[in-house]
Amino acid sequence: MTLELVDRIVRVAGGLLAYTTLAVLFYGIWRGIKRQEGRTTGHTGVWLRSPWFYLITSALFFGVCYFGWETLPLTVSQSTRLWMLALGSLLYFPGMSLVLWARFTLGDNYFPSTGLGVQLFAGHQLVTNGPFAILRHPMYAGLILAAPGSLLIYMTWTTLFLACFAPLITIRAYREEIALAAEFGVQWQAYCRRVPKWIPRRKK
Repeated sequence: MTLELVDRIVRVAGGLLAYTTLAVLFYGIWRGIKRQEGRTTGHTGVWLRSPWFYLITSALFFGVCYFGWETLPLTVSQSTRLWMLALGSLLYFPGMSLVLWARFTLGDNYFPSTGLGVQLFAGHQLVTNGPFAILRHPMYAGLILAAPGSLLIYMTWTTLFLACFAPLITIRAYREEIALAAEFGVQWQAYCRRVPKWIPRRKK
């Protein structure tokens, strides 16, 4: 199997996984907009109920991705490219799989947030099973893992942008923890003592 064929297979598989993940996330948003709102925190929490918010932000995001999808001006040897594909795959595919696993585990409790606002549902439940028994923010951890992997696989300005800004998603996690602490109180505190935020603990 040639390097060119391996490269193509990895790129196509990565693209299919990305589009599948996006479809699942957008379906969750569509369902979430219809649910009764609960606790809202931050300045942009109310925006999360507006379809226009998602249309505008999605248009901006996909516009940046489209116009930035140009190969970086880098030349690497075949052996280096093979190592980049291998390492990128080890980061990207597990990371995106973790995002999907966490999304399916959240079920009807899934709804996006921003770095400035969070909105929970009426009757919102604290999910602590599946990947949430390992990390408090498995979706975000998966995205932070996948972003540099996508850069190594695709080597475009878009993936460079995503890799650089992925760590900022921790601001959203911080906002969500404030809302969840206010909503669930002692239950949330016990969960935080039991489950780490970003790095899994070794079982004793």
